[in-house]
Amino acid sequence: MRSVPLGQSAVRYALGATVCAFVIATAFSISGNAQQLRPLSEGVYSAEQAARGQVLYAAECESCHGADMEGTIGPPLVGDVFLSHYSEAPLAMLVNKVAQTMPFNTPGSLSQAQAIDLTAYTLQFNEFPEGQAELTDSALAQIGLPATQMAAAPTGGGGSLPPPEGNLAELMRGIAFPNANIIFNLQIKNPTGQPPIEVAMPFDYAQWGSTIYPGWLAVDQATIALTETAALLLTPERLCQNGKRAPVEQADWIQAVADMVEVSQEAHQASRARNFDAFVDISEKLNEACDSCHRVYRDTGGSEGSIGGDRCVIP
Repeated sequence: MRSVPLGQSAVRYALGATVCAFVIATAFSISGNAQQLRPLSEGVYSAEQAARGQVLYAAECESCHGADMEGTIGPPLVGDVFLSHYSEAPLAMLVNKVAQTMPFNTPGSLSQAQAIDLTAYTLQFNEFPEGQAELTDSALAQIGLPATQMAAAPTGGGGSLPPPEGNLAELMRGIAFPNANIIFNLQIKNPTGQPPIEVAMPFDYAQWGSTIYPGWLAVDQATIALTETAALLLTPERLCQNGKRAPVEQADWIQAVADMVEVSQEAHQASRARNFDAFVDISEKLNEACDSCHRVYRDTGGSEGSIGGDRCVIP
């Protein structure tokens, strides 16, 4: 799970022609500027604009999100569950999500103006009041979505994880390693506008699968996979490859997993904003989170791929 050893200056030179910092400013100035943003209650879109968005929605969005935005193939676009994803965020974050990632099968095919009209209709459907003036691109960063929290999931029914199926090395190689490498790859390769991968013949399911969720979708999923892996890295009774117990109760191990979760969540936010430039620092943080654990528990007692008699031994 180590990144390509590129220096900070070298990486930034390689990324000299990357995406404009506009996305950074709009997507990540949430907590500090939320109080200064114009609220949706003031009426930030017009009825005519929402009507245009309704026509677009029926043509481009309804088949996935439902006639009433209730969610079918895609997630719901109405209610607290939807709004919680953008709690206190500038409205630009929602518009950028529409413009850059929707429709799911043809992301980026909508213009910025169409994304704004669709957002106006979404706001209307979520019962935010209409105004006299249309919502404009220049106003997006000054308008804030309301603070909304998703309801806590019900507890009960036995929340404990089942006994581990694989050893620690298998878990790392199967989930953490490939998904971390997707993130590390963003140091040198922008997923925006990557040409589609052609499936060679005879048919290859693995190669075909990589064409279904390409580009930023693969990054989105990698960040979620790494975040969700945390519980598996802390599963009691998991063994290392050499048969020793994984150090899941050690304070440094627990801290390394927590650090991985934190940077993975940061990566998820950056990926949702299609913020390519942010992944220079994110890759370095992820590498350090992984390496702080590797130095102690992996890089001892044998080369990578060996059972390493001293591996996983509590120092």
